[in-house]
Amino acid sequence: MGPLTENRAKPALPFAGLYRLIDFPLSNCTNSRISDVWVLQQYQPFSIEDHLANGRPWDLDRTSGGLLILQPFTGGEEEGFAEGNADALWRHRRLIREFDADVVLVLSADAIYTLDYRDVVDAHMESDADVTMVTSKVDEDPGRFGVVSVGAGRRVTDFAYKPDDPKSDLVTTEVFAYRPQALLDTLDDLGESDEPLDDFGDALLPRLVAAGSAYEFRLEGYWRDVGTPESYWQAHQDLVDGKGPDLDDLNWRIRTTAGHRPPALIEAGASVERSLVSPACQVAGRVSRSVLSPGVVVEAGAVVEDSVILHGAVIRAGARVDRAIVDSRTEVPAGAHVHSTEQDKPVAIFARTGQ
Repeated sequence: MGPLTENRAKPALPFAGLYRLIDFPLSNCTNSRISDVWVLQQYQPFSIEDHLANGRPWDLDRTSGGLLILQPFTGGEEEGFAEGNADALWRHRRLIREFDADVVLVLSADAIYTLDYRDVVDAHMESDADVTMVTSKVDEDPGRFGVVSVGAGRRVTDFAYKPDDPKSDLVTTEVFAYRPQALLDTLDDLGESDEPLDDFGDALLPRLVAAGSAYEFRLEGYWRDVGTPESYWQAHQDLVDGKGPDLDDLNWRIRTTAGHRPPALIEAGASVERSLVSPACQVAGRVSRSVLSPGVVVEAGAVVEDSVILHGAVIRAGARVDRAIVDSRTEVPAGAHVHSTEQDKPVAIFARTGQ
């Protein structure tokens, strides 16, 4: 994601104007009535920790249980920064063992979806699996993900991590339910071997699949990984086309840290069509098929089309932004044209570095 994640962790990246990427798994936890939630963080931690607000928006600010933030630490062989998500689990294996959970549910925070995790846990317990992988069919390059093959009874028969020649379009969604003892035993074995832990797909999942006790849970609804500028942009286009998740589902609220901003102001002569406009925006120009985050200003004569404009950005008079992502607190100068000039990068990013 380049400059968009230079000064913020990816889970803290804004989405759909009002939200952050991490809001989706946290809200799924709350709606699934999962109240013991641990957040592992190390890169740009303040960008996440400030937003988490001790778990209050998700009812996780509890006396017992609730939100626990796990940071890198010194002391013991597990000290230091993790070199991947499986390595992060290994470094916190003592806490996992002491907590003695029935199921360890591991979630990524860079995808857009809604899912009742209770259904995943129930299926996992019923099959007595060592790991249950939540899977989804994708319409983009499956080689970006972990690609799975499934046999009878939902058993995962093959797993390939980011393969050059994927066998199918069925991929893992980075949602995994583990049997704790199987997870801890495998982490111990890998930690004592010369095989690097790194990410789930490098050694942990292949080892569990080879043991024959890995199963899938198919997510049939909307799911999109937003780990690239193109997929992040496309997820916003899905929203304006009505194809994304229902963000106003009263039975499945997507919660976030509440803001205190006034309503948006649409000036006389402005034009807004098929767009999401957040609080405190001021629009005097033309906006089409775009998402404006809080505090965005589009001056008279400016045009914003097929774009995502993040918090507090200003599009000056006469500027044009087309199929682009404009980062927070940036200013597109008067008369400028922001668009992609590279054929292999169909989405432009306009951002300042070192903010």
